[in-house]
This record gives sequence, structure tokens and C-alpha cells, in this order.
Amino acid sequence: MARIAVIGAGMGALAAAARLAVAGHRVAVYERTETYGGAVRRFERDGFAFDTGPGLLPLPAVYRDLFVKTGREPLEECVELVQVDPSSRHVFADGTEVALPNASRAGVVAALDEALGPGTGRRWGDFLVRAREAWDRTRRPLLEEPLWPNWQVLAEREPYPAVPHKRLLRTRRAGTLAEVGAWELRDPRLTALLDSHALAYGLDPRITPASAAVLPYMEHAFGIWYVRGGLRELARAVYERCVARKVEFHFGAEVTGVVEKDGRAAGVELLDGTVAEADFVVAGVAPGVLDGFLRGAAVRGAGEVPPQRGAASRLTVLLALRGSRPQSTAHRTVVHAEQREAELDALFGAGAGMAARPTVTVLRPDDPELVPDTGHEAVTLTAVVPAQPGQGRRGDWEGHAENLITVAERAIPDLRDRLVWHEVRTPADIAEATGAEGGALPAPALAAAGGRHLHPSNSTHTGGLFTVGGWSHPGGGLPHAGMSGALVAGLIVEGPEFRGSQ
Repeated sequence: MARIAVIGAGMGALAAAARLAVAGHRVAVYERTETYGGAVRRFERDGFAFDTGPGLLPLPAVYRDLFVKTGREPLEECVELVQVDPSSRHVFADGTEVALPNASRAGVVAALDEALGPGTGRRWGDFLVRAREAWDRTRRPLLEEPLWPNWQVLAEREPYPAVPHKRLLRTRRAGTLAEVGAWELRDPRLTALLDSHALAYGLDPRITPASAAVLPYMEHAFGIWYVRGGLRELARAVYERCVARKVEFHFGAEVTGVVEKDGRAAGVELLDGTVAEADFVVAGVAPGVLDGFLRGAAVRGAGEVPPQRGAASRLTVLLALRGSRPQSTAHRTVVHAEQREAELDALFGAGAGMAARPTVTVLRPDDPELVPDTGHEAVTLTAVVPAQPGQGRRGDWEGHAENLITVAERAIPDLRDRLVWHEVRTPADIAEATGAEGGALPAPALAAAGGRHLHPSNSTHTGGLFTVGGWSHPGGGLPHAGMSGALVAGLIVEGPEFRGSQ
């Protein structure tokens, strides 16, 4: 039985802790804040409750597997999973609207043809077929296996089978998501639909590789799910599974360093000067934080994937509304920016900022647990914003929050008349919850593009030190965090020969 110190109580760290405890190890988690879940938090006021992190769950099989492998009670006995249908409603710049059925290719094709015109559904359906091929080619190396030592193969090879495109007497294939939209979808609304899947993770579709086609495919193939009571309930369930498996939790315990002995991690040093000895250390923290723990020692060896830095963040506005939620309301509505290029230039150009009328995701869950009574509704608005190192005063964001509310009126016309109060959650709040500089949020790992969208291996240059969570392989997002926990547990239990789930 090994002693294992886990730094942080984010979702990836919790997943690793539960699996390692079941394997017979003594696991202790050290979390600098007073609660678990990382960015998966909840805000409550006046009988209203809101998720302040992710609000929907793709690929729930990751957490089903976690619960099967760590105890008798399956996930569905610990939380109530609800499949969201339609999976999303989209309000495009020209005012066109479409509601897309959940996990139904035929239904999506029919809905697009009806709303956007004949042929649009077929083009999107054909795109999903090609996206499936990219998924089949990358699923194991990017989700289920430790990062390959020859990771350059993933960096150089574009798995998306783009359609040949003739331009100026030359035949080219799409190399970016934006080119897929322009050359294969050929409709600005379909392009906006495609781009929104990248933008949701803070990725610029103009330079994001075509392999990002796996993001809409994953949602299409496996559906989008909601956890009754909010996604915070998933974090609670994973935490309680850890406690049931005798994982020790130390909240308010800030780690300041990783102790090394003979070139291996040998424990963690806490802010009060105490040292917790360990045979392995699992760090679920952002790269800059881990650098500080090692005090100048190299985290990664030469030739390894470097950590990603400078990711985008998220602005969230929580709305308490009077009046009940209409029965026909979609759980998720994406209101697309009226000037898409201007939005991308504002977010990702020099002097990154925020567009006046950004793409806004509106979440309106049908969940009585989130409201004081049936005469009220809890609504969450989110938009991608640049990370804000050293900034983030709440008053600076009120103008942007008003812009989000104005955009959301395209989805909820009577919004301002129903508004009781609103609460703003900024990149500074994310930084406080996760420790990531500027409130940056990591994106999922993607193939191609020279490896720019890969994340570092879960193993490090220091023996016995492993990394877990969104800043290491396989990157950000709830499913990816859960998979990182499975990979780290496998590497510790089975050793370097571990090759992933079968």
C-alpha cells in the first residue's frame, strides 16, 4: 500500500483519488480552498441556485465507468441524469432559429433542412460522418491512453478527412475548423454552428485544427446530459465516493512545495511548514502553480509536450427571474454574435478584449431544485472572455454583464421585465476557485496543428510525480478530467507499461 498525496480537489483529482483508494492505496487530498470540485461550484441566494462552472455533461460514460470501478452503486443511483432534448436551440445572426434534437442524426438533418433550407441538413450530416472518422482515429490516443512518447505523430497527422476543395486551379483540403465551415458547409449559419463548439472552449476556429470536428461529433453521438440539482451534484457524488473509499480530505490546506528525495517526489510541504510524506504525488493544479511547487526544478523533460498557457476564460451572469419557465423552453440556447469576425478579432486579436455583442449561451434548466417556487426561474448566461491576469475587479465587468443580458433578450424577449436580480462571476472568481492565472480554462486535447493543442503527459520529469486535470493530458472538459484521473491511477497502479482502458 502506497501513500499518495493529491494536490487539489478538482474533478480530475477526485477521480484519481477514488480509483487509487479502491486499488488499496492510502490517499490524502490537500485542497487550499474550503470545498471540492475545482471550477464546478454553486451559487445560492434567496432560494435560487446556479452552477457557476459547467452546466451540462457530455459523454457521461466516463463517470459511469468511474462509479462502476469504485463501488457497488452506479452513477444513476447517486445522481439523477437527464438527457437534454433538444440538445440546443440556436439563434443566428440573421434571426433564423433552429432546435437540434439530442443524439439523432436524422432528426438534426430534418431540423436543419426545415429551418435553414433544403440541403443544409445533408451537408451537416455528411460533415458528422467525416467527424466520426476523426473521432475513431483519435479517441484512444487522446482520451483513453497515456500520451504517446512519440506524440509528434499526433501533432503532424490531421485525422479529419477533409473534402478536396478547388481554389485558384489548386486542390486543397481544410486544415482549420473555419475552412471546414467555409468549404464544406457553405452556409454562414452552419459555419456559426460549427464554430460555436470551438468557441465554447475558448478556441479560435480560424486557427483551430479541423480535428476539432470531434467536439460537435462527441455531443451528437453521445448526447448532452443534465444532472438534477445542477452539475455541482456530480461533484458531490464523486466527493462522497472518495470519502466512502476512505480518502482523507484536508481543506484549507495550501500546498507550497513538492518534497523531493533522491530525484523522486516524497511528499508535499504545506503553508504552515508541515510536511506530509508520500510515495507518490498527484498534482491537479495549473502549470504555473506546479512550477512554483518545484522551485526551479524541471517539470518536463526535453522533447515533451510543453504546458499550454494563455487560455481564455469565461464570464457568467446568474439571473433570478420572476415568472415560471415556459414548458416548451429549450434547456440550452446559443445566441450567435451578429458580427462573428468582429467577435473573434476582439477575443483573439492583439489587445484581446470582449465584443460588445458576443456569442452567449443561455441555460434554462427545468429543475424545481434551483428555484424558490414554481413562480420563478433560474437562468445562467455565459460568454467566452480573455483570461485576466492581475485583473478582475467585479465593477469592471458590470458593463459586459449588461451586454450579455441584452444579447440574451434575443432568446428571452421579456427578460428585463422579469429580472429580480443578477449576479456576476468573473475570471477572478475562477482564478480563486482553481488557482489558474487569470481564471484561464483549459481546452480539450486535439490532434494536428503541430501539437499546439495537446497537453503534457500525466507523467513528469520527477519520478513519482504525476499531473491530473484539465492542464494535463487529455485536457479540459468534464469528460477529459475524468479520463485524466483514470490515466493517472493506471500509471501508478500498473506502472509505465499501462496502456489505458481496454
